[in-house]
Amino acid sequence: MRRRDFITLIGGAAATWPLAARAQQPAMPVVGYVNIGSAAARRGEVVAFQQGLNESGFVEGRNVSIEYHWAEDQYDRLPNLVADLIRRRVSVVVAPNGTATALAAKALTTTIPIVFSTSIDPVRTGLVASLNRPGGNITGVIDMSSDLGAKQLEILHELLPAAARFAVLVNPKSPLAEPTIKDVQLAASALSKPIEVLAASTNGEIDVAFTVLAEKRADALLIGAETMFITRRVQLATLATRHTIPAISFERGFTEVGGLMSFGSSFTDRERQVGIYTGRILKGEMPADLPILRATKFEFVINLQTAKALGLEVPPTLLARADEVIE
Repeated sequence: MRRRDFITLIGGAAATWPLAARAQQPAMPVVGYVNIGSAAARRGEVVAFQQGLNESGFVEGRNVSIEYHWAEDQYDRLPNLVADLIRRRVSVVVAPNGTATALAAKALTTTIPIVFSTSIDPVRTGLVASLNRPGGNITGVIDMSSDLGAKQLEILHELLPAAARFAVLVNPKSPLAEPTIKDVQLAASALSKPIEVLAASTNGEIDVAFTVLAEKRADALLIGAETMFITRRVQLATLATRHTIPAISFERGFTEVGGLMSFGSSFTDRERQVGIYTGRILKGEMPADLPILRATKFEFVINLQTAKALGLEVPPTLLARADEVIE
């Protein structure tokens, strides 16, 4: 063989080897992430989800791709957003922050794995057959925020023992509304206190709700567990201070933007667990074999600056129990 022919042969083989190697490499899996909220309001939880993926050996852009879809608090958008991901043949559908998203995904696919996080018992809503063996193509994490109303009302009562009238704010379009109302009404009855139920699903309706609170001279407000109220946490905190209404929320972001108090599950820890489960499924585990996880980390945060602005003195017993005091 002539030297020129030999060099040509080697050069041609070198050019084809990378192509052959790339052809043998598995395609990067794609995770479809559908959130009822907005990207701006849920940035911290997305980071926590990515952290969970990292702990399972997956790094976005390196060995996994993520398609993010945001419903911007519009429940009627969820089916179309999920359907788009199914058309793209994603490897896993992640449905954080809500039963509605998970139900929309379950209705559209029985084959693509689904990992959800929710605040309502998933057995009661029909998402899974049981907590230990969810069955089918779905599993996830629950935090039971809708069942914390009694504890939140207890905290308000400890802060304001002389309070006569309490109120709870819910989103009537949310599946969390009914269980939240039942839980709070039962707790209020045990305290022999009347409770006003107010509904709001838009910015304007939130404004109206606070006007009603002022007119009825409510002593304190409990903000029900609802994704929309996370997106509008600044509006809620501002209105509560403007109308001098002590309020407690289910998520710490409310206190971080000027709200008085928050008590609820750690959403970042919950979403980290969702990321870990997603990674395990990407590695080949079946959702039916992954039991529903229960979030066990709770956070109680008090904003002392807001308390002073409202003219309140927080009892030492509450301060001692707080996980964080913002001064």
